[in-house]
Amino acid sequence: MTVYAIVHVDVTDAEAYAKYAAIAGPAVAKYSGEFLARGGECIQMEGEGRARNVIIRFENMEIAKAFYHSNEYQEALSFGIPAAKREYTFVEGV
Repeated sequence: MTVYAIVHVDVTDAEAYAKYAAIAGPAVAKYSGEFLARGGECIQMEGEGRARNVIIRFENMEIAKAFYHSNEYQEALSFGIPAAKREYTFVEGV
């Protein structure tokens, strides 16, 4: 079943977050992830939102989790987590 990574981000250190993005993008591709939304205009209709929102499609939950726990993505997170306030969720599709 298709899985979507839904990520809400407020970047607090743009330079460090750029390092995260440079590593994260190739890691997503390695695990056949596809960016469906990344950094476009967002309009928060309810609740509190973040400035940046990303949606990534993965083939299934096993691949999504393998991506997240991969050495490549963990290296990216070493730059990304300290440089932003984020929520990162995997959701199964319908």
